[in-house]
Amino acid sequence: MGLSSGDKVPDEKTVWSFREKLTNNQTIEKTFVLFRDVLNAKGLILNEGKMVDATFATAPIQRNTREENKQIKDGDSAALWNNKPHKKRHKDIDARWTQKGGQNYYGYKNHTKVDAKSKFIDCYKVTDASVHDSQPLEDLLDDNDKGQPLYGDSAYTGANQDDVIENAKMINQVCERGYGNHPLTNEQKASNREKSSVRSRVEHVFGFMEQSMHGIKVECVDIVRATGILGLMNLTYNLFRYEQVVRLNLLPIKN
Repeated sequence: MGLSSGDKVPDEKTVWSFREKLTNNQTIEKTFVLFRDVLNAKGLILNEGKMVDATFATAPIQRNTREENKQIKDGDSAALWNNKPHKKRHKDIDARWTQKGGQNYYGYKNHTKVDAKSKFIDCYKVTDASVHDSQPLEDLLDDNDKGQPLYGDSAYTGANQDDVIENAKMINQVCERGYGNHPLTNEQKASNREKSSVRSRVEHVFGFMEQSMHGIKVECVDIVRATGILGLMNLTYNLFRYEQVVRLNLLPIKN
């Protein structure tokens, strides 16, 4: 039931408390899986290929001293701000700085595996921003992916990643990377263009979040809350995508 004129609107503390319960009980993650199961039952997770990618989720920048930052980075932050409990509650010791393309980012990363044809998010994992895109790959793949092509940009190259993809029994369609003394051949460049024609579809997911959902960011502290917020964004994207598929009759849907 919606709110009507004159109804009492929940205050900020009530909304915060509700969100804390959703996060601490992992309700958002469970709801994401339940809706994904609905999509599966309706034949909308087509399993004709998967795409993997990650995007930054910015978090409020922490103003710490150099020594405090060193303790946080070394995993020795338990004793920090114990004499100032209110301040401690507002300190994020999980978010991290990283750099990409000459630009600095602070916060977390949303790693996703997306169905290549339907563009529904199949699963996700949240890490701090310093974790390389390829590191959570093994956590994103499961038995349902066997026999499918896996598309990703060149961040997912390397012997370790090749082993992960092979162990998952998937077809490696990750874009190849050239190196200083070993530039890509014309054949490899042509192959990359063909792979990218599929892989680039994953960017539509994050593009929707940036534009229609007003950016990928978290206004919270710690990775547990960040995981809840980003999980809710992933779920919301899937709901919007489902509405679009139904409204525009983009894919056949099982009853």
